[in-house]
Amino acid sequence: MLKDLNYLFQRDLQKLKAELEAYENEEDLWRIEGQIANSGGTLAVHLCGNLRAFIGKEIGEFDYVRDREFEFSGTPVKREEIYKWIEESSQWLKVSLEKIEDWDLNKDFPIQPFPQKITYQNFLLHLYGHLNYHLGQINYHRRLVANS
Repeated sequence: MLKDLNYLFQRDLQKLKAELEAYENEEDLWRIEGQIANSGGTLAVHLCGNLRAFIGKEIGEFDYVRDREFEFSGTPVKREEIYKWIEESSQWLKVSLEKIEDWDLNKDFPIQPFPQKITYQNFLLHLYGHLNYHLGQINYHRRLVANS
């Protein structure tokens, strides 16, 4: 399962980069339209922070201090900087997931962000779903701002 999860995370982090590359204008990454509260850029920054914190730091023991407030501030970041964060996230995920053995998947995750106990397996699946949820939002945002 861990090899499959690593493959899926790696694949979809590349999809994240491709979505950001598909914005015609870098400024559009940060535009807010209609009822949408977060721009594509904001969601990309958040995804990198989320994965680096929960997988990179908690599993891989990488030195990382999360700034969730910044992730949602909407402060424009150059696309090239986000690409670096995506690549770093990808590398941290690879190293971190290789540290886990299959029998560890049923152990409690080191931190418990939810009211109910969560295992490594459940939390990794949650994080993968979270990545894809926001990846879809970024795709929608990109098409929305391109058509306005």
